[in-house]
Amino acid sequence: MQYLDAEFFARDTLTVARDLVGTTLVVGRCRGRIVETEAYTTDAASHAVTRRHQASWMGDTFGHIYIFFIYGMYYCLNFTTDRDGVGAVLIRAAEPLAGQQVMAQRRGTTDPRKLCTGPGRLCQAFGIDLAFNGRKLGGKLKLAAREGDEPVVATSRRIGISQAQELEWRFFEQGSKFVSG
Repeated sequence: MQYLDAEFFARDTLTVARDLVGTTLVVGRCRGRIVETEAYTTDAASHAVTRRHQASWMGDTFGHIYIFFIYGMYYCLNFTTDRDGVGAVLIRAAEPLAGQQVMAQRRGTTDPRKLCTGPGRLCQAFGIDLAFNGRKLGGKLKLAAREGDEPVVATSRRIGISQAQELEWRFFEQGSKFVSG
């Protein structure tokens, strides 16, 4: 398994968001193939604009983990991007590949579709919380390069935002049953 390094994330955010679809998230014994992402840069929905102090990672780093807490109950996993700018990619969903028993215990369900479909579920299934925030990729959390055929990646508007809704910066594997709503 070949792991992605920081240089993968040094590129522009939209490219990274698209290219993350089909890679594999690895945390301990749990593995999942990423099937859905969203890109955020300096647009009005971005934490770089709405949470400048909390999200300073988006402009200061690339190839780091940025975790935020939403609705007072869910963690969301992002990777910082763009050596020359501001950006992060939200990981919205993954197809479980290994560690499903651990994921099922954490999530309280054995339905594979409900393990990692949605950013909050994904973090819960993988045991990702604020302890990961600010760390470089490649330690406790790794990303493996795509294996096999390149997925067919579609785009749409991002989900659950009230600003910059017109931007089609959501990337997902067309036809995957693990893509969120």
